[in-house]
Amino acid sequence: MAKANRYDAILIGGGHNALTCAAYLAKAGKKVVVLERRHLVGGATITEEIHPGFHFSACSYVVSLLRPWIVRDLNLPKHGYEVIPLEETFTPFPDGRYLLRDADPERTRRAIAQFSQRDAEIYPMFGQAMSELGRQVKPIIDQPPPDPSSFDPRELFKLLGLGKTITQKGDDWTAAHVKMLTMSAVDFLSEWFESEHLIAPMSVSGIIGTFLGIRSPGTAYVLLHHYMGEIDGAFRAWGLPRGGTGAVAEAIASSARSFGAEIRTEAAVEHVILDGDRATGVVLENGDQLHADTVISGCDPHRTFFGFVGEQNLDSEFTTQIKRFKMRGSSGKVNLALDALPEFTCKPGVGRHLYGDITIAPDIDTLERAYDDAKYGEFSKKPFMDIVIPSLNDPSVAPPGKHTMSMFVQYAPYKLKNGPQDWENLREAFGDAVIDHLAEYAPNIKDIILHRHVLTPWDLEQTYGLTEGNIFHGELSLEQLAFLRPAPGWARYRTPIRNLWMCASGTHPGGGIMGSPGAMCAFAVLGEERR
Repeated sequence: MAKANRYDAILIGGGHNALTCAAYLAKAGKKVVVLERRHLVGGATITEEIHPGFHFSACSYVVSLLRPWIVRDLNLPKHGYEVIPLEETFTPFPDGRYLLRDADPERTRRAIAQFSQRDAEIYPMFGQAMSELGRQVKPIIDQPPPDPSSFDPRELFKLLGLGKTITQKGDDWTAAHVKMLTMSAVDFLSEWFESEHLIAPMSVSGIIGTFLGIRSPGTAYVLLHHYMGEIDGAFRAWGLPRGGTGAVAEAIASSARSFGAEIRTEAAVEHVILDGDRATGVVLENGDQLHADTVISGCDPHRTFFGFVGEQNLDSEFTTQIKRFKMRGSSGKVNLALDALPEFTCKPGVGRHLYGDITIAPDIDTLERAYDDAKYGEFSKKPFMDIVIPSLNDPSVAPPGKHTMSMFVQYAPYKLKNGPQDWENLREAFGDAVIDHLAEYAPNIKDIILHRHVLTPWDLEQTYGLTEGNIFHGELSLEQLAFLRPAPGWARYRTPIRNLWMCASGTHPGGGIMGSPGAMCAFAVLGEERR
């Protein structure tokens, strides 16, 4: 066997979690290679020049959950990592009013008070409570999930410690945790606020990437998941990476290379080589074979086990569990190259309202009807949209005087009435529906579009390797979290195939540009705890 084709670890896929895992393994002195089938690394964390001169964060588009200790360990700022905070959330309403929340507490209080004086006074207390809940939950996402079936004293102590953390604050905090895990986003928020103008735009954080409605039980946790962000020590902060999200992946890749990792692009893996129940390497689509003591998949559970391993090589009980692991992609993306900035009827002109998030979430019923469309195999005619204009904060992504617009859209169900392949016929109609809905608030939008890039769940699967177009490699629902992700007994990055590991968002603690699954998989492979 050629020495050049022998490694300590092979990573399948070049997403940000796989790159993180590779960086930690290489830092520990391992000979590592990352194999990415596309021409650039990052997976769904990429920046692409889709239209000449316009550089888009084609899929993922904001950063918050990337763990601060990973940024420090891998010295990512040295490799180009920089995040520009998003401090405004702008929500236009059909009646001509709007809500603009920003970093100034007094301005935000006055903005909310136009809809409810009571909500304006409670809003800071809600933020403090969510921050505290997030801080208590944060240790869970920074360590492997406890194993409730284990008799190992260390696991029992972890469970006891988790219980103590939750209960030591008293019955009210215990109840709050239970509610976060079981309630809908709307019901949870309604216990705090009375104004639908505030509840509706806040509730959408509970449905992102999940095939559930804002009234569906369990969406309160997804809301909390998006409240655990942190940038430069600022809790609950979100931001735009300078250079797009691809710059995040490139920074991690650069760090990995500095430790000696090899990264190959246009190197698609065909299957994992098995010797009995043990992984020994991979075969590439071009026929090349690479061998290693450890093989790590940076792809989702379905693609890993039913694609690279093969169902015939797995226990039937395990494959049944993986088949039950819900993917159910529900999101699409529309990226626009613009000749000018949008003019919102409720707030014309250029202002701070365009620099942060623009949330199209007019009321609870509209959001729930959008979910109704998806339940019956159709894309939403009036979808929820989360919009950012990256070029305002980072002019490098567009030509002078021009702009990029990123529009995250829900709902766009992977499984249409006539099957997912029908997205080929409906892609442009979906794009039209998105633009038409935005035009109700910014009528000039159709006149300033230079180029439109529409991504459906089908595209996310075919181009970016996300099974069913699920952006989190599997829903963040209660039965798919912690020690149940992706299957009971297999939540610690190991798999039933010896020497085959998993390091991506389909493992604990889940999705988003987080890096934690990749880092913790590396620690597990190395037999170490996080330092």
